[in-house]
Amino acid sequence: MRAVAGILLNTDRIEIWPGGLLRARSNADARLLARARHVLRRKRDGRYLAADLPEGLQPLLPALRREPGIDAALAALRRARAPRRPGIDAVATLPLQRLRERLQTLGLDDGYGARSGLPLVPEPDRLALAGRDRYRRPLWLRADAARAWTRLRAAALRDGVVLEAISGYRSHDYQLGIFERKLARGLSVEEILTVNAAPGYSEHHGGLALDLGTPDEPPAEESFERTPAFAWLRAHAAGHGFGMSYPRDNPHGIVYEPWHWAYAPG
Repeated sequence: MRAVAGILLNTDRIEIWPGGLLRARSNADARLLARARHVLRRKRDGRYLAADLPEGLQPLLPALRREPGIDAALAALRRARAPRRPGIDAVATLPLQRLRERLQTLGLDDGYGARSGLPLVPEPDRLALAGRDRYRRPLWLRADAARAWTRLRAAALRDGVVLEAISGYRSHDYQLGIFERKLARGLSVEEILTVNAAPGYSEHHGGLALDLGTPDEPPAEESFERTPAFAWLRAHAAGHGFGMSYPRDNPHGIVYEPWHWAYAPG
């Protein structure tokens, strides 16, 4: 079966990428990835686990069968091969139990959500390719948000405004990695929370949020509010279903983020 173009299959521990998007890290990887219909990638560290080839699954590390989460990933791959596979808009969400356990190690419980007013955001089980971000990385969003982003960017361009995506979907593991690196640099959890939502509480996890920029403007800086791109978003983004999530003095205790916009379905 050929990979469904532009669909990332998501499981709790492993992502299943369509072939042709991931960069090879060795000559052996390059040969396999060139033929792969899908590539299984560990979310925690980005390690390539297996290539789904026409002749079958080719492990890219020893003891693949003992890899945590591999059964769920192979089940998702089988569902993708089914004649009546779910459409890209038939989105389910992934369980939150493992995330809750990891949050407890950071000293974060449900009280954080109550204090911040932020909901715990599950990851979708599938995402759509929404083009590339500023750094030429694949940009993943939920399918409805991907279509809305395409319309938003095209409308801005018709008005002479260039919008760039800085980032879209981020996994719980990605956000946990941000926290772990900042803790290793000596920051406290409280200090990190003034800049970053706690893992599991970022809108990026749901595949509906985008960090936006414009050429020649540094990413994720307050100076974005002084650009024509920001003025255009303030005037027109709502008409395409997008809103700025963290204005000044927002009730969540998150710093002002004029670059962060989220799509509201329906």
